[in-house]
Amino acid sequence: MAETIALSPELGAELRQFTDPLDDAVVLQCREALKWRGVLLIRGAHLDDDAQLAFSRRLGTVLAPGGQEIFTVSLDPAKSRSAEYLKGTFEWHIDDTVHAVPARFTMLTARHVAMVGGGTEFANTYAAYHNLPTSERKHYDGLRVVHSLEAAQRRVCPNPTVDQLTAWRSVPSRETSLIWQRRDGRRSFVIGATADHIVGMDREEGRRLLAELEEWATQDRFCHRHEWAVGDVVIWDNTGLLHRALPYDPSSERTMHRTTIAGDEAWT
Repeated sequence: MAETIALSPELGAELRQFTDPLDDAVVLQCREALKWRGVLLIRGAHLDDDAQLAFSRRLGTVLAPGGQEIFTVSLDPAKSRSAEYLKGTFEWHIDDTVHAVPARFTMLTARHVAMVGGGTEFANTYAAYHNLPTSERKHYDGLRVVHSLEAAQRRVCPNPTVDQLTAWRSVPSRETSLIWQRRDGRRSFVIGATADHIVGMDREEGRRLLAELEEWATQDRFCHRHEWAVGDVVIWDNTGLLHRALPYDPSSERTMHRTTIAGDEAWT
C-alpha cells in the first residue's frame, strides 16, 4: 500500500512509494485523496504517454478535445497550436465552465520545466466557501454567474482585434450557480477568470463581488503551490479547485502533457 501525506492544512496530498498506477488499491487511494484533498502529487513517476493514458483511464473516461487524448501544454507555437490561448492559464480559473458538464479531474505530467517560475498553484473553493460566515453564505445562495471565454481572454488581451473577439464569442457562454451544491451535498464556488457577471446585478457591482470572492478563495490558507521537477505527476479535482500557472519565460522549454477525465455531474 502506498503512503499518502498531506501537503498543506486545507488541500493537497502526496502519494509515496508509488509503484503500479493500475493497482486497484492505488487507484482507490487516488480517488479518496482527490475527493478529500483536491490535489494529488506523485513525485518522479516519469510516466510516458501510454502509461499516463492507462492511469487516467483507471480514474474515468479520458476526453479527447480536438481528437487528442494527450494535450501538449506549451507556450511554444511549434509544440502547441493553443500556445496563444494558454497565456490565459496564468489567471485563476476552472476548466470547462462554458460546458454543460465540467471535467472531473485533470492530470499533468512534467516533460520539461522552466529554469525560473512555471509552478502551478491551486486554491480550494470548498474550503473557501465553508470558512465564510453563515450570513455571507446565505447572501450568495441563489446568485447565478455567466461564464465566457471572452471574459477570461480579456484579462490577457484587454484590447482585442475584431478577429479575436469573433473567435472568443464563437464559444457559447454558460450560466451557472455561484455556489454549486453537488449530489453529495458538498458546496463550492464557481468563479475565476471565466466569470463575467452576476445575473440581475449591475455589471460593475457584480464584477467587484466576483473579484472579492476570488481574492477570498485564493488567500494563502486555501492554496498550495507545486514547483515542478521533470517526471512529476499532479492530478486535481477540476470542479472544486481554481488553478493557475505561474509566469515563466515564453521561450522556456517548459512542456507538460495533460489528460482530462470526464465528469458526470452537470453545473446547476
